[in-house]
Amino acid sequence: MIPAVTCENVSRLYHQGDAVVRALDDLSVRIEQGEFISLSGPSGSGKSTLLNAIGGLDRPTSGRITVAGQRIDQLSKNQLADTRLHNIGFVFQAFNLIPVLSALENVEFVMQVQGVSVTERRKKAMAILQEVGLQGLEDRRPGQLSGGQQQRVAVARAIVSRPALILADEPTANLDSTSMAQLMDLFVELNRHHNITFVIATHDPRVMAYARRRIHMQDGKIVSDELQ
Repeated sequence: MIPAVTCENVSRLYHQGDAVVRALDDLSVRIEQGEFISLSGPSGSGKSTLLNAIGGLDRPTSGRITVAGQRIDQLSKNQLADTRLHNIGFVFQAFNLIPVLSALENVEFVMQVQGVSVTERRKKAMAILQEVGLQGLEDRRPGQLSGGQQQRVAVARAIVSRPALILADEPTANLDSTSMAQLMDLFVELNRHHNITFVIATHDPRVMAYARRRIHMQDGKIVSDELQ
């Protein structure tokens, strides 16, 4: 089976004045399809940089990154955008919803960019909002929803096209304990029922407790990688 992600000797260097910061330092990791992984480490350890590199939002300085068998570190900007659009879902700490659009329209937006017909994207968006527990709230704008509900809209938008990989960067940071647990239960259900691979960067031990594999980073390196 082709792995969901492979990173081989990946480095990402930044220049701060005369200093060179190694956000990722010769990092290698293999992630299999259907895994549920937490990515932890102190601020500045490289968690977000690694997610951005895997998701094609940032290019590594050196090394190889493969997603679903395709090397993404060599793709053009347009090819990367197409890969993200069809193969990778993102869930961020900031919900990144479009405030003037309803929950339904926010979820439909990705499919609209993909060229899905109005009828088909409306049908899929309604179904996914029901799946994430937002039936009856389709017409509400983000400002009319709680933080937990907004994050569920963001999740629905990320998964509506059934991407093979979800990258989540501190997705529970703005949620209360109840909303956090509901969101993580939803992630687990989607992982089990749809075999979506999840990589979740987090500081929260409660979130890490859901993961079947826990990767800990420090100074741009993986310092521990444990199955639970």
